[in-house]
Amino acid sequence: MNRLMKQIRANRQLYAMLAPYYLIFFVFTLLPVLMSIVISFTNFNMLEFPKWVGLQNYARLFVTDDVFLIAMKNTFLFAAITGPISFMACFILAWLINELSPKMRAVATLIFYAPSLSGSAFVVWQLMFSNDAYGFINSFLLKYRIILEPIMWLADPKYILGIVIVVQLWLSLGTSFLAFIAGLQGIDKSLIEAGAIDGVRNRWQELWYIVLPSMRPQLLFGAVIQITASFAVAEVAIRIAGFPSVQYAAHTIVTHLMDYGSIRYEMGYASAIATVLFVMMLGTNLAVQKFLRKVGE
Repeated sequence: MNRLMKQIRANRQLYAMLAPYYLIFFVFTLLPVLMSIVISFTNFNMLEFPKWVGLQNYARLFVTDDVFLIAMKNTFLFAAITGPISFMACFILAWLINELSPKMRAVATLIFYAPSLSGSAFVVWQLMFSNDAYGFINSFLLKYRIILEPIMWLADPKYILGIVIVVQLWLSLGTSFLAFIAGLQGIDKSLIEAGAIDGVRNRWQELWYIVLPSMRPQLLFGAVIQITASFAVAEVAIRIAGFPSVQYAAHTIVTHLMDYGSIRYEMGYASAIATVLFVMMLGTNLAVQKFLRKVGE
């Protein structure tokens, strides 16, 4: 303890400069999370003082709330597909683009990053998968007599989740993609030359033993971003499939949270949903980070 206090006193100017950030982080990030966990053990409707109910909200979640179980299944399926695929797609495209000339690299980066900048422009997918004969896909299939009547893409539960997954993948080349581009640009070329001398004979060995270990910070950052995005999907599902979607086919934990938090104002129950989601995201992030630390070993 004395040694720690000496270090703090010796670096008090640095701690003073970091203090505003830590204060903002505590007030707007850590404190709301802690308050949400506490409120999850209460019955709180924002009009009356919270009443302590213990684990009642969690028992309700996992025992009596069938819609939450559907939302959990959809969220896990969504995260298991979009998380790894989007992460790998971000890295592979960044790796390929990094080999281009500077001008071509800039153009290709803009092209692949553009969907994440388009905001609500993903509603064009509603036109593509429209349920009538004027939808682009139905029109194409009818024109070539592949089908005889329009397919109800956004009204049939067996298609809805797949469509939402496709749209989310289209939007997934965002911040992680740029981080990987920056990480590849920052690799010391002398490491590659040293690797060739030490026995690295092809691009795959170079990727595993040099490139990936050199990009661990960017890989960890990208993993956090992509996993968080895959677990927190809501807007795309609502805009594409509606709220609620047919038979809750695209219902996720976040849309369930919005239902109870923003519409029903059952804040204790909504906080329990948010806490479960937080634990899921935290556990997945820790597991992925542990795996990425072994890259190149």
